[in-house]
Amino acid sequence: MDLWTKALAVNIAQILLVLTCSSWTRGEQDICDSPLVSNLQPSSFRSSSQLSSSHAPFFAKLNRRDGAGGWSPLVSDRYQWLEVDFGERSTITAVATQGRYGSSDWLASYLLMFSDTGHNWKQYRQEDSIGFFPGNNNADSVVQYKLQQPAIARFLRLVPLDWNPSGRIGLRLETYGCPYTFNVVSFDGSSSGLVYRVSPGQRQSSRDVVNLKFKTLRNSGTLLQLEGNEGRGLNLQLERGKLLLLLRKGKTSSSDTRHLASLGSLLDDQHWHHVSVERRGSHLNLTVDKHTERVQIPAEFIHWNTEKVDTNYYIRNTFNVQPFTRTYPQSTISRRSFHGCVENLSFNGYNLIELAKHNSHQVTGNMTFSCTEPVSVAVTFNGPQSFLQLPWTKTSPETTVSVGFQFRTWNKAGLLLTFDLWQKKSVVWMYLSEARLQLQVHNEGKLVLELTAALNDGQWHLVELQSRQGRLTIVVDKGEGGSAQGSLSFPVAIEGHLFFGGCPIEDESPECINPFSVFQGCMRLLTLENKAIDLILVQQKQLGSYSNLQIDMCGINDRCSPSHCEHGGRCSQTWNIFHCNCSGSGYSGATCHSSVYEQSCEAYKHNGNTSGYFYIDVDGSGPIQPQHVYCNMTEENTWMQIPHNNTDLTKVRPTPGVNQLSLHFDYSAIDNQLLAAISQSEHCEQELSYHCRNSRLLNTPEGSPFSWWLGGPSPGWVQTYWGGAHPGSHQCFCGLQGDCVDPQYYCNCDADRAEWTEDSGLLSHKESLPVRSIVLGDVQRPGSESAYRVGPLRCHGDKNFWNAAFFDKETSYLHFPTFHGELSADVSFLFKTTASSGVFLENLGIRDFIRIELSSSTQVLFSFDVGNGPLEVSVTSDVPLNDDRWHRVRAERNIKEASLQLDHLPVSKQKAPADGHFHLQLNSQLFIGGTASRQKGFRGCIRSLQLNGVTLDLEERAKITPGVQPGCPGHCSSYGSFCQNQGRCVERTNGFHCDCSLSAYTGVFCQTEVSASFKSETSVSYTFKDPHRGGRNSSALPSSIYSDLTLREENVSLSFRTSQSPALLLYISSYYREYLALLINKHGEGTQAFILKIFVYLCKAEVLRSSVRSLANGQLHTVSVKRTTHSVTVQVKNTTAHSMITSFLHTPLILATDPLETDGLDPDLARLASLGFTGCLSVVRFNNSSPLKAALFLPESSPVSIIGPLTLSTCGSASSSGSVGSDQPLVNAIRTDSALIGGVIAVVIFVILTGLAITARYLYQRKDTYRKQEGKEVKQDERPEFRYSSSTDPPNLSSENQKEYFI
Repeated sequence: MDLWTKALAVNIAQILLVLTCSSWTRGEQDICDSPLVSNLQPSSFRSSSQLSSSHAPFFAKLNRRDGAGGWSPLVSDRYQWLEVDFGERSTITAVATQGRYGSSDWLASYLLMFSDTGHNWKQYRQEDSIGFFPGNNNADSVVQYKLQQPAIARFLRLVPLDWNPSGRIGLRLETYGCPYTFNVVSFDGSSSGLVYRVSPGQRQSSRDVVNLKFKTLRNSGTLLQLEGNEGRGLNLQLERGKLLLLLRKGKTSSSDTRHLASLGSLLDDQHWHHVSVERRGSHLNLTVDKHTERVQIPAEFIHWNTEKVDTNYYIRNTFNVQPFTRTYPQSTISRRSFHGCVENLSFNGYNLIELAKHNSHQVTGNMTFSCTEPVSVAVTFNGPQSFLQLPWTKTSPETTVSVGFQFRTWNKAGLLLTFDLWQKKSVVWMYLSEARLQLQVHNEGKLVLELTAALNDGQWHLVELQSRQGRLTIVVDKGEGGSAQGSLSFPVAIEGHLFFGGCPIEDESPECINPFSVFQGCMRLLTLENKAIDLILVQQKQLGSYSNLQIDMCGINDRCSPSHCEHGGRCSQTWNIFHCNCSGSGYSGATCHSSVYEQSCEAYKHNGNTSGYFYIDVDGSGPIQPQHVYCNMTEENTWMQIPHNNTDLTKVRPTPGVNQLSLHFDYSAIDNQLLAAISQSEHCEQELSYHCRNSRLLNTPEGSPFSWWLGGPSPGWVQTYWGGAHPGSHQCFCGLQGDCVDPQYYCNCDADRAEWTEDSGLLSHKESLPVRSIVLGDVQRPGSESAYRVGPLRCHGDKNFWNAAFFDKETSYLHFPTFHGELSADVSFLFKTTASSGVFLENLGIRDFIRIELSSSTQVLFSFDVGNGPLEVSVTSDVPLNDDRWHRVRAERNIKEASLQLDHLPVSKQKAPADGHFHLQLNSQLFIGGTASRQKGFRGCIRSLQLNGVTLDLEERAKITPGVQPGCPGHCSSYGSFCQNQGRCVERTNGFHCDCSLSAYTGVFCQTEVSASFKSETSVSYTFKDPHRGGRNSSALPSSIYSDLTLREENVSLSFRTSQSPALLLYISSYYREYLALLINKHGEGTQAFILKIFVYLCKAEVLRSSVRSLANGQLHTVSVKRTTHSVTVQVKNTTAHSMITSFLHTPLILATDPLETDGLDPDLARLASLGFTGCLSVVRFNNSSPLKAALFLPESSPVSIIGPLTLSTCGSASSSGSVGSDQPLVNAIRTDSALIGGVIAVVIFVILTGLAITARYLYQRKDTYRKQEGKEVKQDERPEFRYSSSTDPPNLSSENQKEYFI
């Protein structure tokens, strides 16, 4: 045979080998349901015991009647088991059980264990972590259970849990499956591994897939490395029982690594684990067993090609790790080689182990094609009654003691070991406390040794206790976990027995006392006096004793891998449960599922919040993280504002040699947050302006624009229109309006003039927002100057918050696709109704369901079933829920608990079963407002319905559904209470707003005080409109007109803050020289009293004085005056005092219909007014009029006259500082109120402490009323009223005959 023929034969053989190796998994796709037990020999069966030879385990074959008709153990308890050896590793897909023939013996439930070696058993668990299987209810029927995930093992062990209480354990069984095909190789951790070199023709691929299975007892070591071009590599390595995926750049000791992903836990359990790594374009998928994590590959690794696959990779140099970015945390390549077994290793479909067996030139390495497993028998301590008792074989006191064992646990506390000493009343306890190992020797005192390392991390830890000549030494992990020593005054000698994990019941073993909690975890490699303990002998009850243990297996589970804590919640666990720490995540609940923030500024407003910074979570429990925004609550709209890195007007500074200037804007929110916020808003806008001088904007001679901007989803689409114009128009706002400075251009700046001009406007096309960057092109010419501004993104409205539907019949409903909330589900919505019951939501499965309903007029009920039986959570309200007001419902269900909240009532919770089903499996349509049976439907409104953060569009579905109407009006009944201070709630289609026109306050809820700072030269006058001013010259008015235009009471209120005394606050007078004055003056020695003076025409003045002192102290005080026909009530409030008094007037006061001209002001008050006023006045109100508010916000359209500086201020706020008059002058006051004070029939001049003090409201005395009251009045003092002094220390103004009231 010539050389060419030989080469051709070799190539053909290799091609056939590759074809064979690339299809090794094909057999697994065939039907796999053949019986595996029925043809086995008797030697393939073992059991814990047997009742008799006719009840032997090999009689336990399905439908057989041999012997006694099945297997029965000697004693029926939970320590019995039946074991089957299939002879080779097999794929098991189903298990069938049957009771013992012709008896009352059968199993009601059982556990399944699997093993490859007959040791180190692993309990089979279903998808929902259910550990038990349902059995039989009689001796003859067959119950078959198909495994959700096939098990691969050589040995099966069935452990009875429950059986017929009237019989005993009895069993016949069958398993179904098929032989398992595998190729295996083992590595000893020291020799070189398998190396596969990829041929050049195989390298050019954007997709690489590696599949393998491994098992090991070591928790660290490099499992696999893929080497690529340019020194790039990918490492798969074990670290503390987790599998890490690392990217490596470079082959030297200074190589850099990046941690891409980590999956799995407790992978050092000597059981097979499946691993898959798939590189597809710019992403990597890492799969460990049933869990997959998808990660993004850094840009520089996207185009690398795999050149070599290396298992058991050994790093002989220390790598210097330098982090590339904060996205990928730094890590190190393990210096340990993998020690264990690998099977079915494939790369892009090629079976590498098979290639190695056939000596392919592409595969090299030193390996063994078998899996030799060390026997390591572990024991599991499950619960409160668990303990292991071992005898101490030495019969006399010795001077040396040696005890060793390994343990692993999640618990922070628990007894590990205890024993008595020969010294009387001496006992030793070794235990965990706060995850730290402590040793306590109790003998008329205590000796405590403590190690600081935390040992509840789920890892195996070796503990060695030694005593020599009275000196105790305890060492953890060969010293890596710490060590401690202590001396005793007596020798340490063990007496009797050692107890591991706990103690028997006290009555059974008085020698063992456990003052600590019991141990829950696993132990192995127990040694006494350096001799290994055979735990199989313990299991066979030939050595020691035990209770509630699982021997020859470690049943530890990592409940935090994968973590059920969502949104970055930190998972911690004990043996039985896990806990999620949600602090700092922005989410709450048992699994950090529900957002603690509202989804929009609109929602915050309807909680009663005013303007400020808030976190909003646009998709609730969805994946988008909360974002920090400013919510500007105005009377018309609620604006959400998202800034970026430069919202100021910025002068362009061109770079030499660069013709175009590109500017990028970074927002405070990331891309998905921005797009979601824009999508759910009703309107969004962003200012875009360009100020120019000899700098053109859009127009160029060749038609392409000088400048443009990019907007929309990152990185943005090119836009060639400017602020205020329409998309695609290639214009600016002036071009749209037709008023550009040069009509032949569509932008002002395109006129290219030497004087400054601008093109500004708002961008409001939501699909083009936000502005990502702008490019300015005409900035380099000599003499060109320009500036730009891109304002913050502003949006208002929330389409989701107001999405509502009205159900007018019990038989009406909306239906949507099936709700998918297998592991966690939250439902939130608002409702209002007049009905006493009805179903809000229902979704059904074969057995599972979820339902929320109004069960009565005061109760909401949340019920569901995930396979463990129905679970209900209810909340009862103290007030009726059918009051036609909006009520909020929040329901959540996860694998730990179910919760329900109604309005602001406490959350009601129900715990989920600890070991039960937790997948919610639904398959029908989702019904809203009704049920599939069309019974118990809901009548009323449902709004803002969200399931797992996704809003259902009720309105769109309602438009095409009979019996359901889109939208739902009527919001003031629920939100009207937010309108304060005489604000009036006004309905809107979507929401409400507070009309503050009749309030002395302003703001979104009429909650903001309208305050002003005054100088001594400031005055404000307000004139009420007089509809009968033309009749002023007539001597009298008809009585009908007179009565219609007469007001019989006045309400006056204001707040003030000043350090001035004396001071006139308010003066109201009539054309008949009647007046009402509010002032501060000295009263007594060193005190400032508030004084109300009322002067009635033809009568002397009545004076009321306040008992609240020190009113001119710079603090805020509030005054209220209410006058009726016969009385006056005055209230004075401050932060420390509150006084009120009511006085009956000697002369009734009535508002005049036709006021007369006044000849002048009371000379005493005139002298006081001449002092002027420096201070603050706030929320001045006269009946329904707000003169100060009109002066500040509507100075041009209101009947006000302002002299001197009037400054808008916050001085009227109770939280404002005591300084007065320090605010900036009011500039361009916002005008928010419509025409104020219309139809008032008298003229009042309102003057705030001016030289002439003309603030007026004119009073008129109706003479017939005066005559009726005259006989009842007390005679007034006719002496002149007290004098007001303009000096700082006026004379004593008291008069013995003067009428005074102190408040």
